[in-house]
Amino acid sequence: MHSRYPHSEVQGEQVVCIKDQVFTESCIKWGNSWFVELSRCAFQSLEVDNTSELHENLAAMSLSICTYGNPVLREKAVEVMGVTPDLHELVKEMLETMYAEKGVGLAAEQVGRKERLFIIDIPAELDLDENEVRENPAIEMPIVFINPKITAHSETIQTGPEGCLSFPGIYANVERWYEVDAEYIDLQGMPKTLHAKGLLARAIQHELDHLDGVLFVDRMSSVKKVTLKSKLKRLTKQTKKAL
Repeated sequence: MHSRYPHSEVQGEQVVCIKDQVFTESCIKWGNSWFVELSRCAFQSLEVDNTSELHENLAAMSLSICTYGNPVLREKAVEVMGVTPDLHELVKEMLETMYAEKGVGLAAEQVGRKERLFIIDIPAELDLDENEVRENPAIEMPIVFINPKITAHSETIQTGPEGCLSFPGIYANVERWYEVDAEYIDLQGMPKTLHAKGLLARAIQHELDHLDGVLFVDRMSSVKKVTLKSKLKRLTKQTKKAL
């Protein structure tokens, strides 16, 4: 019996290392289905052997990132009707992909899927304000946002650099609300709310845009778009050639 999944069986657990962080990987049987749950270990100092080999295996298992020019990035995501073992597997693969690509957020559409969900993992060293104070110390990472929406936001605007795994090597300053309140469903099917500041708030807005077919290039200034015109054109050409 697994406490999070009634009438399920844990068939095996192992410790794995992803992005130099320690996770417990559990193989779970739920009904007639099997899936793997990935959860952060409480003891981050735990030593793990063969870290480089694990990273190589991780990269091999990763999903492909859809880059600018792929039509799926302009489509609106479809609401998730239920949390299933298949959804758990998708989230696991998205986490593997995000960590392998050294990202802090990833939407389902960025890996060619249409589920209305995204994941975020902001490292503690990046969750700092201008005074080097943690902005979201009580929020555990990673976070899985299913059917998310922003319910409130601050009047204060933050302007800062953004990148995107779908735009490799391209960065630009983007205006975002400094604080947001969000509602979502977690991976256990439970409704959740959170108040986010700084980079976490920025990431939520960035990933939520993806679910609505809006890209961070749409948020850039017109001047910045002009300076990036050749890069964006080249990326679009490369993407369409690979499709």
